[in-house]
Amino acid sequence: MNLSLSDLAPPLRWTSPVQIAPIVEEPQLPEAWWQTIPLDRACAVITTQTVAGHLADLAVACWGHLLVGDILPLLRFSDPAEAERTPEMLGKDVVQKLFCGVFERLLEPPSEAVVTPVARPDKPLPESIDALFAALDERQRAIARDRLYASQRATLDELAQRFSVTRERIRQIERDLRDHVEAWLGGPEAVSLVAHVTWLRGRLGSAVPADDLAAAVPWHRGELRTLGIPVWRFVRTLLTGYEQADGWLIAGADELREKTRQLFTDGPRPLGEAVTMVTQLGIREDVAERWILAVPQLRVLDQHVVPWPRSINEKAEAVLAVAGRPLTPEEIQERIGEDYSLVGIRNQLTADERFRRVDRNKYGLTRWGGDEYLGIREMIAREIERAGGEASVSTIVSNLTSRYDVSESSVRAYSGGPGFERTQRGWIRVAGTSPTGDAEPYQPRRDVSETRRSFRSRDGRWWHRVDVNAEHLRGSGSPLPTGFAAYLGMAPGGQLTAATPSGDVVVSWHNQPTMGSIRNVLADFKAGEGDHVFLTVSDGGELLTRYLPAAAPGIPPLNRALYLIGYTAPVTSEMEGLRLIGARIGLPDTATREEVLARLRERGDRDIVGFLGG
Repeated sequence: MNLSLSDLAPPLRWTSPVQIAPIVEEPQLPEAWWQTIPLDRACAVITTQTVAGHLADLAVACWGHLLVGDILPLLRFSDPAEAERTPEMLGKDVVQKLFCGVFERLLEPPSEAVVTPVARPDKPLPESIDALFAALDERQRAIARDRLYASQRATLDELAQRFSVTRERIRQIERDLRDHVEAWLGGPEAVSLVAHVTWLRGRLGSAVPADDLAAAVPWHRGELRTLGIPVWRFVRTLLTGYEQADGWLIAGADELREKTRQLFTDGPRPLGEAVTMVTQLGIREDVAERWILAVPQLRVLDQHVVPWPRSINEKAEAVLAVAGRPLTPEEIQERIGEDYSLVGIRNQLTADERFRRVDRNKYGLTRWGGDEYLGIREMIAREIERAGGEASVSTIVSNLTSRYDVSESSVRAYSGGPGFERTQRGWIRVAGTSPTGDAEPYQPRRDVSETRRSFRSRDGRWWHRVDVNAEHLRGSGSPLPTGFAAYLGMAPGGQLTAATPSGDVVVSWHNQPTMGSIRNVLADFKAGEGDHVFLTVSDGGELLTRYLPAAAPGIPPLNRALYLIGYTAPVTSEMEGLRLIGARIGLPDTATREEVLARLRERGDRDIVGFLGG
């Protein structure tokens, strides 16, 4: 015999020697003896029982999750029932006994008392297989060809009708054929084929593109003359434990896919490292990258393997984690590369606490830390607070323009606008505060947080919800709440012009704030009555809009309430929903259900209160 232990046990070929050596080292044998010397020599030196014991120790320590038939494929012929169990199920002693039985039968000398036909060693394997079927009659060969080894198996009824017998007779012939092949595989004429199948399992690994089976050796592509099928199709049936799925041959498809996904639950891994990790599952290095790409919910991005679940939020998180730097929503959309709208991506980046807006049009991961971009007015106030209650405009300009994509002219304009006032030395402070920074009463009669249909996004910007009606669609102007108009920096007698791609929208404040026609904006969205548009004005004077179609009928009341604040992602509980609503109307995370409902009533948001059962 010229086969080593690693020739018979494929996992020895893909497990690191660093893991193997401490368990199986033998002072009487050479280094890496399991692959450098024949099995019969190793058994002669340290006994067959010891060799089987070493392999059983490895099976329990390193391959407890594998089927013992995958560790020692010859078991599938000698003990097919036990071959379908794992070392964890059987225990070390039983596994050692099974392995020892295989080795003893393999090393047993032929009996001199019984003369058995021996296949010529130079006889091609396809000829040996053809000889197996040559002795069968035409009906048996047809059933073997069209049912046992066909790519599209004929049904029992089709074969029964063809041969004018019952379905049960076809079933019986099929069983007899299987028994005939099994008996032949256990005889001396099939020794070379059994050894080839054992070698093949090691060559294929735990998962391989299905085409690799036909290409493994040249004669696989040849034809069995007796059946008229390619040889590889017959060989495929001998690879018990493998299943064919999505163009792959896989040993335990569902389990192997899940184990592959579990390797990357902690986040992105460089592709080279990922390939090495996957080979530890028994997948060949040359097909490891293709296997990763074939596993659902995994993807390769910028030479990194990342988890790729269905949620757009988690995909955006993976994109940012691989990039390692903030990206624009447009860049995130491009890297996801799927049919997600830019508006949808922006909404999720704003609503999900995993993301932080770090510049006018850039988002990063919250876990990276850093200041959040809040809008120029809010950031000026933050700079003043950090400076102790007042700061020079030049210092504020320098700080903000160096960190964010904002212009000096915009910062200076907001510094001189509503909300800030000059101090005696020419610096600015928040209007209505004392020189020490203590707050004095200064706010609109009704603050934006107390204003109906006004909601704050995670970046600190307040948005007003417009419920589209026929008047809007006709082009009529509409009232704007005073609290929201004041938030935009307006005062009685003032006017604000907001730019949109389809034309300017003018907000004026005479007797009350009024917003001009937004018909063109609604036309861009193809909006209809009952739809919603959330709008605000950017630091640069642009009218920002978010469109939501009318809520689908039948969605739960809590989700209807969240929909009205512009939140469309799923929530796990009413508590989480109330926390989100509270945050959108300016309440702290600690606000109770009663406090949220009370604030909504004060604001006049009766529709939301109704859906919350208040």
